Amino acid sequence: MVPSAPRRDDGPRLRADAARNRAQVLTAARSAFRELGTAAPLDDIARRAGVNIATLYRRFPDRASLIRQVVLDAFDLVLQAARSALATAQQDPLAAIEGFLLRLVDERDMLVLPLIGGPVTDDPEAMELQSQIAPVLDELLVLARARGVIRPDATAVDLITTGALACRPLPYLPAGQATALATRHVRIFLDGLRPGDSRPLPPSPTHEDLRAHMHGTSDVEQGPG
Repeated sequence: MVPSAPRRDDGPRLRADAARNRAQVLTAARSAFRELGTAAPLDDIARRAGVNIATLYRRFPDRASLIRQVVLDAFDLVLQAARSALATAQQDPLAAIEGFLLRLVDERDMLVLPLIGGPVTDDPEAMELQSQIAPVLDELLVLARARGVIRPDATAVDLITTGALACRPLPYLPAGQATALATRHVRIFLDGLRPGDSRPLPPSPTHEDLRAHMHGTSDVEQGPG
């Protein structure tokens, strides 16, 4: 599946060739960051994008601006997927949740996020996008509970972390097999969401807990891993 184009407005509209170069640089950066981390050489990213280093610097004047845009695009994709799921949830909330998770799997190459091993950023725009995701998923879960199709103790954090785990790269597997395996795990998770004779879940961290740990604002001491 071809990744969705980011829906954010990043300023004046670029010429077609400039927009294409920018998109190629971002695609190359996502690939390099997943493989090598955010210290990946910028000239390697330019090479992967098929542009010269001067073109990369015209679009992104430094490494921080490139990392920022990759993260913004990823959070925006998750938010748009959550909103799309909520828009269809009146008909079938559980199918909407499945659609949300499978869209993330389909577009996982776009996702370079802290929960998937990507960089942590304290950029205000990134944090604002992140803060909007859980409330949308909470609305989706309220609809699902009202229809009696999910267990009452499922939370937005369960959806977020399941999506993150399903989207983590699986080394050595061909892309088709990795997608099939991630899809299986999503559907196993969905069956576990259904109400019935299921065991109680341990307490879940809140979305605020996740954000605090990812942005280093928690006073809780973290152990190895």
